[in-house]
Amino acid sequence: MGSSKESTSDAESGYASGSSSRVNLPQITFTKSQLKHINAQLSKLEPIDILRWAKITLPSLYQTTAFGLSGLVTLDILSKLQAEDPESSPVDLIFFDTLYHFEETLELVDRIKAKYANINLHVYKPEGLESAQEFETKYGEKLWETNDDLYDWVAKVEPAERAYAELNVAAVLTGRRRSQGDKRSDIGVLEVDDAGLVKLNPMFNWSFAQVQEYIKANDVPYNTLLDKGYKSVGDWHSTQPVAQGEDERAGRWKGQAKTECGIHNKRSKYAQFLMDLERKKEAEELATKLEAIQIEA
Repeated sequence: MGSSKESTSDAESGYASGSSSRVNLPQITFTKSQLKHINAQLSKLEPIDILRWAKITLPSLYQTTAFGLSGLVTLDILSKLQAEDPESSPVDLIFFDTLYHFEETLELVDRIKAKYANINLHVYKPEGLESAQEFETKYGEKLWETNDDLYDWVAKVEPAERAYAELNVAAVLTGRRRSQGDKRSDIGVLEVDDAGLVKLNPMFNWSFAQVQEYIKANDVPYNTLLDKGYKSVGDWHSTQPVAQGEDERAGRWKGQAKTECGIHNKRSKYAQFLMDLERKKEAEELATKLEAIQIEA
């Protein structure tokens, strides 16, 4: 396995080479006044009715999920809606396997597939990689510490962009809720990100207690880590149990200013990062050429 420094250099080169976005989203266009009106109406509805609206309104709709509690409630409700109207178009799931999920999360995926046999699950991993060992061979150990933005791009953002492009995604269902705090405290039901992707947050107004109550009442499989004090589960290296009185997502990236994973940050952030890496690569190549000229002289 190469050193972190050498591998990070290789990673930066690969990152820069992907600087042109693959995403060419189908356009679902809302004016500001339409978006405001729709949010005002949807905010009065329960999640099941929000999802009914989504299924008949939003084309190329998918659910992105890491199988957290909110996403599991959405999945279960969608299965019930599909049973009500078997001829309607199902909503497929997209799971971004960073290669650093807890074993409990991967085991949950198997239980979900067993219970909801009719769901279509699309799994996207870091491009060309199948294991954490392969990831570290290419990018070095603990990339999330040595270059957090690069880690987010490679493990989450690039797979998301690849998924959206390959599956022709126009809109996604997320599990974000206001009660999760931080940047999520003022989200609406319906949003459009800076790349034009429509995001619907059907559970936006539910509390953790409401979500948990639904899970128990409907016998929905859930991550066993929740019984060990975890309320929000991501990668094993950046997730801890939550202490009494702490916010629901306090165990994510604890001790860091970071509160959100890459796929919910602005795309422009990563576009700028890619441009900076491209400039760095070009400068290094120029320096190498000048050094070679000086040696020859």
